[in-house]
Amino acid sequence: MQPAIELRKKLAASQPVLGMIVMNHVWLELVEVAIVAGLDYIIIDTEHHTRDGELVADACRLGRMSNFPVLLRPHRTDTESVGQTMDLGPCGLLLPMIESAEQLDGVRDGIYLPPRGKRRPGGPGTRWVNEFTQHGFQSQVEDHLIILPQIESVRGIENAHEIAEHEITTALAAGPFDLSAQLGVCGDNDHPQQQEALAKIRQAAAQAGKPPWMIGDGKRLVQDGYRFLSICEPTFLLQSALQQLTDEVRQAAIGSDEVTA
Repeated sequence: MQPAIELRKKLAASQPVLGMIVMNHVWLELVEVAIVAGLDYIIIDTEHHTRDGELVADACRLGRMSNFPVLLRPHRTDTESVGQTMDLGPCGLLLPMIESAEQLDGVRDGIYLPPRGKRRPGGPGTRWVNEFTQHGFQSQVEDHLIILPQIESVRGIENAHEIAEHEITTALAAGPFDLSAQLGVCGDNDHPQQQEALAKIRQAAAQAGKPPWMIGDGKRLVQDGYRFLSICEPTFLLQSALQQLTDEVRQAAIGSDEVTA
């Protein structure tokens, strides 16, 4: 699983590791766009959007063949759902609404074959290995997976240390919007309660020797000390760029009319 190995190397270095989460429209060329743009990874969200399994598997396949990390966010984190998501062939998972280490034990059962877990592998994900043995899956897939438990609740904050220290946790992730809603300050990322909660997540990550992961304004997040970032969602980025372009053209038209007058 070379893409995951390379991503881990980048996380161990000092430079920012930049990616994007795809929450709305997925198309295969988007993987190529991310590569050419110089991103380090993408995450395809299947929690909030019904996806064509074959399309998602093809995106993972393109990432595998291009040595580019494609991660998935599963719609649920029970053992069976995690196993089905792994069958699509990602090199890692962003796990929504993790609130305890016990939940991660169930995820472990979904990503590891016996005797370490309960996974029954199949589908396109088997293309990662060249030998269908427990050793083959462990050495070529399981030992390199990028697993990001996402804390999005008060209970998750309370258990942040045990979540960060779990054996499968690569980095400790925050879900800022859902977390702000749970705290009663929905959408206000600058609210003191929200900032205090995010600081607790960063602290738990640091004490466990794991990097924190965050989504948002990349420049500001870097200033706040984050190095593992999701800096955009393609549809929102397109909307913002189109709005800016539209405003600029209309402003130019007003200036042209004034000169003519």
